[in-house]
Amino acid sequence: MEPRTFEGGADRPRSAGAQATGRVIVVGPYLRSRRTGTGAAEQSTVLRNSEARLEEAVGLARAIDLVVVDAVMAPVSDVRPATYIGKGKADEIAASLVLHEAGIVVMDCALSPIQQRNLEKALNAKVLDRTGLILEIFGRRAKTKEGSLQVELAHLIYQRSRLVRSWTHLERQRGGFGFMGGPGETQIEADRRLIGDRIARIENEIKKAQATRRLHRAGRKRVPYRMVALVGYTNAGKSTLFNRLTRADVQAADMLFATLDPTLRALTLPHGGKAMLSDTVGFISDLPTMLVAAFRATLEEVTEADVILHVRDISHDDAEAQQHDVDAVLRQLGIGPESGDRIIEIWNKIDRFDDDARQQLANTAARRSPDQPCFLVSAETGEGIPQLLAAIEQKLAATRSTLDLSIDASDGAGVSWLHRNAEVLDKELTDGRYVMTVRVDETKRDIVIERYGGVIR
Repeated sequence: MEPRTFEGGADRPRSAGAQATGRVIVVGPYLRSRRTGTGAAEQSTVLRNSEARLEEAVGLARAIDLVVVDAVMAPVSDVRPATYIGKGKADEIAASLVLHEAGIVVMDCALSPIQQRNLEKALNAKVLDRTGLILEIFGRRAKTKEGSLQVELAHLIYQRSRLVRSWTHLERQRGGFGFMGGPGETQIEADRRLIGDRIARIENEIKKAQATRRLHRAGRKRVPYRMVALVGYTNAGKSTLFNRLTRADVQAADMLFATLDPTLRALTLPHGGKAMLSDTVGFISDLPTMLVAAFRATLEEVTEADVILHVRDISHDDAEAQQHDVDAVLRQLGIGPESGDRIIEIWNKIDRFDDDARQQLANTAARRSPDQPCFLVSAETGEGIPQLLAAIEQKLAATRSTLDLSIDASDGAGVSWLHRNAEVLDKELTDGRYVMTVRVDETKRDIVIERYGGVIR
């Protein structure tokens, strides 16, 4: 096998003080493409490029400061029940471990507990599958209490299925009298019981966090701010776009899962209106189901949003496959094709294209159905941001009423109330009266009409 070195590469320079956590070989055991499937997951697998998948797996390993010394493509025709890959490829990986003095193998697939244990024995090294690696990243990145609880819950559910009977010397003493009593509680049973108890406690704490989040959402509904949520594949540029739109300073890095905990900031619209913008965790292909379930409380911000901004890295080789992966996660959250009227697709990172390629993208976007709008932007340079903000405002306005009002100029309290509770589109002082055009939420419309006698446009 021709050795390749990856030690010099990284998604971004490590922060000061960051320590490498081990030397690792990344293995891509991808099934050879079979175009017989019709399911969404199978279509995504067919669309996805194997080299891009392996590169993504390398990026995941580097996200927890693992030193990637080799990346091996290991296409398989059929999954082996015992080890997932064949014996010949396992021997090849074992030789590479010795050659590179590595002690960890990352398998870019989902391994069963038996497959993971057998591979560790065959390779004489620690084996992490894709689910375990993503859980490790989430465990390091979670900052808030709620995020930490959600990650721990997913990790415990994952570990519960991987307990093996290796501590029989810690089993409790036999019960009963003489030789009639059966064995006491085995160590694996005790571990499962302890994990089950911890899962129950965490689920109760998450329910409390969900209740608090619901109160916050209810509070936001009492003011005229609408909710806009950013979703997209990890490293698509969501946090950079979030900073650009809100002038915030959220961490944005060329790194997978740079942002984990949700963040909300006020978004100022072109006509002075306000909305709340939410930045959520990025999605990824084969996102563990337990993580989607654990983060459901956080992702409720997406399901409750009035407008969803689907950010795509249009410069990525696998942009189309990444779109399928994000759509699959949105469907798990109950956001299907019927929600298309509140989704705006954003083709980000157009600054990476030359003029001709950019024009081709613009032509492709122009040919799309008006019901499926998309906008070409560069979160890095700010190109296309004004047009995007106008589209967000228009989308939010679709469910609001526009009223023409005439208010006595001496009614300062009334004018002030309108500025706080409605979106003032136009205001002129004529003959001692303010002639105003305002846009109000449905919950405020009747109040405005009753108080000011407004006329609906």
